[in-house]
Amino acid sequence: MPADSWKLAPGLNNVGSFQVSGKPFATGSFDCKRDARPLTDCEVVFPYVTRWFKVINKDQSNACKISFSLNGMTSTGTVNNFTIPPADADAGAVTSGILELKVSSIFISGSTDVDVVAGLTWIDRSRTDTDTGPNWSGSSGVG
Repeated sequence: MPADSWKLAPGLNNVGSFQVSGKPFATGSFDCKRDARPLTDCEVVFPYVTRWFKVINKDQSNACKISFSLNGMTSTGTVNNFTIPPADADAGAVTSGILELKVSSIFISGSTDVDVVAGLTWIDRSRTDTDTGPNWSGSSGVG
């Protein structure tokens, strides 16, 4: 057994990683209006697992659809995503609110002007890998 075998990287159930403030992450004016581009062009990839994130739709003409996997965005029969309405001309942008979820990426579709803000842990994003790929599968209610 190696001498440093006790050194383990934090995983998804590491409580301390979610008790401290998150490392800041922001991307602005993301254009996710789906035309001829593949949905993978509208994936926001976080460098680490999130402690929380917030999606802001500033597009006054288009709603913004959010999913936690490509399957969740494209699956038929079940809806494993949620929608943020278009921005209000008077009140301004509409947000998802702060979502305290541990994800390594999100998929966005529909809006031409989206901001994403997140607080990141120091947990490597590969910790969300599953047998169906990175992040969550998009089945059984997980989008």
